[in-house]
Amino acid sequence: MPQTKDILLDSNPWWKDEFEIEYKEREIYNQIAKFKKMPQIVALTGLRRVGKTTLMLKMVEDEIGAGFESKNIIYFSFDEFRKVEIRQILRAYEELTDRDLKKGKFILLFDEIPKLKGWEDQLKRIYDMHGKKVKIIISGSESLFIRKKSKETLAGRIFEFTVNPLSFKEFLCFRKAVYKPIGLYEKELAKSFKEYILTLGFPELVGVKEKDVVKKYVMESIVEKAVYRDIPALFKVRDISVVDSLLSIFMEEPGQLIELNQLSSDIGISRQTLSNYLTYLENSFLIKKLYNFSRSMRKVERKLKKYYPTVISADLAFKEDDHSKSKVLEWLVITQLRAEFFWRDPYKNEVDAVLANKKFIPVEIKYGKVDFGGLFAFMKKFQVDRGYIVSFDRKEKRKINGKTIIISPAYHFLIEHSDTVIH
Repeated sequence: MPQTKDILLDSNPWWKDEFEIEYKEREIYNQIAKFKKMPQIVALTGLRRVGKTTLMLKMVEDEIGAGFESKNIIYFSFDEFRKVEIRQILRAYEELTDRDLKKGKFILLFDEIPKLKGWEDQLKRIYDMHGKKVKIIISGSESLFIRKKSKETLAGRIFEFTVNPLSFKEFLCFRKAVYKPIGLYEKELAKSFKEYILTLGFPELVGVKEKDVVKKYVMESIVEKAVYRDIPALFKVRDISVVDSLLSIFMEEPGQLIELNQLSSDIGISRQTLSNYLTYLENSFLIKKLYNFSRSMRKVERKLKKYYPTVISADLAFKEDDHSKSKVLEWLVITQLRAEFFWRDPYKNEVDAVLANKKFIPVEIKYGKVDFGGLFAFMKKFQVDRGYIVSFDRKEKRKINGKTIIISPAYHFLIEHSDTVIH
C-alpha cells in the first residue's frame, strides 16, 4: 500500500511545478467563490463524476494565480485511502515540505471525506485549532449530514453546496456553442439538445455518442461504485442487490408514483426496509423524491410520492420510440428544474412539476400532443394566472379564460425561462 507521503506527492503537483487544469465554466463556481474568504468549511456534495474534484482543483489554480503560496495548499482524496487519518496526512505534509501548520496560512482540500470514519470530529479539531489560518474545502458523493452527529458536530462551521449534473447552458458552454439570440439558432439548439440528452449531464460524456460507451461509463463509474461501495460503507444494508434492483426500476421508468406498501410487497421486503433503502439512494444523490403539492405540509407528507433517478439508463436514453422519448424528456426537465413537487388530485388531473417559490408555477412536460387539462385544473384550484408547457419542439403562447399558457421547446425553456422560473 502506498505511503501517505507518496500519495501526497502524487496528488499535489503544484508543490514542484506550474499548475494548470483543463476547466470549462460551471455555474456553481461563482457561488462557491463568494465563500472562500469566510472561515467556515466549504463542502461540495453531489453524485459521482459530476465535477466536484475539478471544481476543487480550479480553486487551487485560482489561489495560486492570486499569489497564494502553492506549497501551502494540500489536497488529499479518501476515495481509495479510507483509513488514513487527517493528522497523519498533515504530519506527513510537514515532514515533506518542512513547513509548520501553526505558522502561515494554508488551504486544505479533502476529497470524498465521508469515506473516512469519524471525519466530523477530525475536521472539527483542525477547524477549532487553526481558526482563520486554515481554509478547509471538502467534498462527498453523499449528503454530509446523513447522520445527526455530523450536523451537531459541524453546526455553524460549514457551508454545503450541491454540485449537479451539467445544465443545458453549461453543455453549450462546454461545446463553445453560440446560442443567442435564440431565434437565430433554433436549428442548432435543437440538434445540440439531442446531443445533450445523451451525455446524461456528465462532463466526461460531452462529445460521446456511442451507446455502449455511455452505458459502461454510467454503470461502472457511477452506479456500481455508489451502490456496491459507498452505500454499504455508510449503512447497514442486509441485501445490497435489492438496492441495486430498486435503482434499476427508477432508471428504466423515471417518474413512478410510489405507494410503499405495494412496492415493498412486490419486491419482497418490509415497508420499513424499503423506506430505508429509498433514503439511502436519496442521500447518495441517486434518486430524487417529489411530493404531491398541497398548501399543507402535513398533507404533503401523507400523499403519494414520485421518484426520479438522477441518471437514467443508457438504454432508455438511446431509444427512438415516442414513448421512451417522452419519459426521457420528462426526466430531464424535472431534474434540470430541481423540482420538489408534482400535483395530482383525486380525479387524476396531474401536473408534472410545481415550482414553489414566492408563487406557485405549474409546469407540464409533453413530448407529443399538448393537453391543457391538468394545467388548467391546477391553475383554477390554486388561483394561478400563468403556467408552462415544456414541449420537444413546439412554441406558442395562449390566453384562455384569463389564464396564460406558455408552450416552449425544452431547449428554449431551459435557456430563457429556467433562471426566472427556478429562482
